[in-house]
Amino acid sequence: MTNRDKMNSKVDVYLSKVKKWQEEMEKLRVIMLDCQLTEELKWGKPCYTFQNSNIVIIQGFKEHCTLMFFKGALLNDPNGILIKPGEDMQAGRQIRFTHVREIVEMETILKAYIVEAIEVEKAGLKVDFKKSTELIFPEEFQDKLDESPALKTAFDALTPGRQRAYVMYFSAPKQSKTRESRVEKCMQKILNGEGLNDR
Repeated sequence: MTNRDKMNSKVDVYLSKVKKWQEEMEKLRVIMLDCQLTEELKWGKPCYTFQNSNIVIIQGFKEHCTLMFFKGALLNDPNGILIKPGEDMQAGRQIRFTHVREIVEMETILKAYIVEAIEVEKAGLKVDFKKSTELIFPEEFQDKLDESPALKTAFDALTPGRQRAYVMYFSAPKQSKTRESRVEKCMQKILNGEGLNDR
């Protein structure tokens, strides 16, 4: 089976519309497919899976294009190239690129990291998420959690990153009415086990 046969038409469409980092993404795509990963479009981005588990996702930002490993925190990083995208990110790690030449030069290293990420998945390793203790819930959200045990259970089951995203979103508005309306709008997503930005 050639790489052409493994290409997902949704990713073809996505890449045809990308304004920035198109060449970089095309090159990363070839490398991912060389590693026998399954290509999908998730969260609107090219995502590569192994036996239905997410391994890496290609993302384009203003300053760089990245290859993000979902369980990057568990990888050995002998080349010191994995970057923690934000201080609250516990599992994911990125490798950032600003030119296709960097990807070409690092192809062998990238493949080694991908092979290791697949091994991590095969071994069933999990990232040990630390509970965020410093989350301060706005009153409007706390009231809803107190009223609905189902909501509290669903919220507690979310990853720390998703919990934090909701709390920050609920806390942002100055007016209680706006905070309340945000909580109301998101309750069903929380009950569905979805993150704030899940489509």
